[in-house]
Amino acid sequence: MNAVARKPKLWRFFFLLEKQMMFFPILILLINQASKMNAEDGAMEELATEKEAEESHRQDSVNLLTFILLLTLTILTIWLFKHRRVRFLHETGLAMIYGLLVGVILRYGIPATSYHNKTPPSCSLKEGPVSTLLLNVSGKFFEYTLKGEINSREIHNVEQNDMLRKVTFDPEVFFNILLPPIIFHAGYSLKKRHFFRNLGSIITYAFLGTAISCFVIGNLMYGVVKLMQFVGQLTDKFYYTDCLFFGAIISATDPVTVLAIFNELHADVDLYALLFGESVMNDAVAIVLSSSIMAYQPAGANTHTFDTAAFFKSVGVFLGIFSGSFAMGAVTGVVTFTKLHCFPLLETALFFLMSWSTFLLAEACGFTGVVAVLFCGITQAHYTYNNLSEESTTRTKQLFEVLHFLAENFIFSYMGLALFTFQNHIFSPIFIIGAFLAIFIGRASNIYPLSFLLNLGRRHKIGGNFQHMMMFAGLRGAMAFALAIRDTATYARQMMFTTTLLIVFFTVWVFGGGTTPMLSWLHIRLEHPSLLQVHSTVITEETLKTRQESAWLFRLWYTFDHNYLKPLLTHSGPPLTSTLPACCGPLARCLTSPQAYESFMNKEDRTFHIYIHKQLINIFFTNISKVIAIKKQTVLYIEQFNK
Repeated sequence: MNAVARKPKLWRFFFLLEKQMMFFPILILLINQASKMNAEDGAMEELATEKEAEESHRQDSVNLLTFILLLTLTILTIWLFKHRRVRFLHETGLAMIYGLLVGVILRYGIPATSYHNKTPPSCSLKEGPVSTLLLNVSGKFFEYTLKGEINSREIHNVEQNDMLRKVTFDPEVFFNILLPPIIFHAGYSLKKRHFFRNLGSIITYAFLGTAISCFVIGNLMYGVVKLMQFVGQLTDKFYYTDCLFFGAIISATDPVTVLAIFNELHADVDLYALLFGESVMNDAVAIVLSSSIMAYQPAGANTHTFDTAAFFKSVGVFLGIFSGSFAMGAVTGVVTFTKLHCFPLLETALFFLMSWSTFLLAEACGFTGVVAVLFCGITQAHYTYNNLSEESTTRTKQLFEVLHFLAENFIFSYMGLALFTFQNHIFSPIFIIGAFLAIFIGRASNIYPLSFLLNLGRRHKIGGNFQHMMMFAGLRGAMAFALAIRDTATYARQMMFTTTLLIVFFTVWVFGGGTTPMLSWLHIRLEHPSLLQVHSTVITEETLKTRQESAWLFRLWYTFDHNYLKPLLTHSGPPLTSTLPACCGPLARCLTSPQAYESFMNKEDRTFHIYIHKQLINIFFTNISKVIAIKKQTVLYIEQFNK
C-alpha cells in the first residue's frame, strides 16, 4: 500500500522536473538577454558621460577663447587710442565696455532651451544644502555636486543657466591667480625715492584713512538699511556687521586709470607718490580690515550686538594678520636671492616662482597673501633686484609688467561680463544711491581732515589742489570687486556685490575719463620730458635731498640699511670693512663679496662722472645765459642806433 502510494508522487516529481528542464534554456536565454541589456545600458551610459565631458571641455574652451578675444580687442583699441592720443577713456574702462557687450550677447542673444523635466522634485532639508549629494539608484551610487541656487523665474532654462554659470569664474581664481601679479607689480615697480619721502603721509592715509572711511560708510549704510526696512524694501536679514564689511571692501581704492594718465602726462611726482602709495597700502589694509570684521563673533545668543571683548579680539586679529603678513613678505623677499647668473632663464623662473609662492604661503598660514606679496615685491626690488644678472633684471621687470597688464584687463573685462552673466544680482535703488553718497562722504572724511593734520608737520604742504585731486581720484576697481565676489552666498552679500559692480563702473568711466580736465582745472604742475632727462643727471643731489626731507625714522633706517643690510644682502653699498668697527675686520671681509668691492669702486667712479657732468651742464647753461644776455643787449643797442 505504501509502495503503491509512492509511485504517483515520484512520477509527478519527475514530470515536474522534466517540464522545468524544458524551460531552463528559455530561462538562460532571458538571463543572457537581461545581462546584454544591462551591458548595453552601461555602455550607453559611459558613452553619454564621455559625450557630456567632451561637450563641457568644448564649452570651457569657448569661454576662455571669449576672454582672450576680449583682451585682444582691448589691446588693439588701446593701440589705436594711444596712436590718436585719446585720453577720455582709459583701457580699463574700455575692457569693461567690451565685457558688457559680450555679457549682453551671452545673456540675451543665445535662445534659452527648456529643461525636459517641467516639474522638478521637491524636498525639504532641516539644515542648509549640502555640497555633495550621493544617490542610490538601483544599486548604483551617483554623486551630484551643488552648483548653486537657481532663480525661480528661470527654473526651466537650466541649459542656459549652466552655460552662464560656466562663464562665472571661481572667486579663488581671482585671489590665487589674477591678484598676485597685480599686487606684486605694484610693490616691485614702486618708486622708492618719492614713496619714502612721503612715507608718513602715505601710512596715515592708508591706515587711519581707510579705517575712517570704513566706519563712516558702514554707519551710513546701516542707516540706509534701516530706511529700507522702514519702507518695506528689505526682504531678508542685513546686520550692522554686514554694513561694516561693505564699508571695508568698498574703501579699497584702485586709481589705476588716474595713475596711468599721471604717468603719461608727467604729473607732479609727489602727488603721484601720495596716490600710488595710498592705493597700494590701502588695498592691503582693506583686506585685513574685512577679515577682522568677519572675525567679530560676540558671545551669547545674539551674534550681532556690540561686545567689547569681541571688538578687541577683532583689533587683535587685524594687528596679528597685518604684522604677520608683513613679516612673512619681508623675510621671503630677503631670502629669495638667486645665484644662477650663468643661466638667466632659470634665474628668472626661480625669481618668479618664489615671488608667487609668497602669496600662497601666507594664505596657507592664515595670513593675507596680498599684504605678504606686496612687501615681498618692495623688498625684492630693494635687495634681490641688485643680485640678478643684467639680462634677468630686464626680463623680470618686463614679465611682471605683462602679467600685471593682462590680469588687470582680464578682471575689468570680467566685471562687464559679470553684470549680465551673474545669476544672483539684487538691485536695490535705495541701497545703490545710499552707497554712492556714502563713499563720497567717506572719502571726504578721509582726505580733508587728515591732510589738515599732516600739513601741521610737513615741510612741503599738501595743497588744496592736491587734496581735491586725491578726493577725485578715489576710484574703486579690481580689489573691491574681488573682495565682493569672494562671498555671494547670502542676501546681503549679493546686494553688496551688485552695488560694488555699479560703483566700479561709474567711478572708472566718469572719474577716470575726467582726470585730464581735472588736472587742468586744478592747475596741477606737469613736467616736460626734457626736464625729466636733465633731472636724471643730478640723481645724487636728489637722493641727498630725499634723505634730508624725510622723517627722522626713515633717515635712521636709510643709514642702517645703506651701511649694513645692503652690503650683507646684495652686491651694492659700501663694503662692510668700511662700515663695521675695526675689531670686526675678519667677519666683515668674510661677509662682503668680491662683487661688492667692485660695485663700490664703479659707483664711486660713476658719482665722480655725474658730478663732472653736472658741473659741465651748469657751465653750459651759465654761458648760454650770458650769450643770450649779450645778444639781447646787442639787439637793444642796434635798435637804439637805428632810432
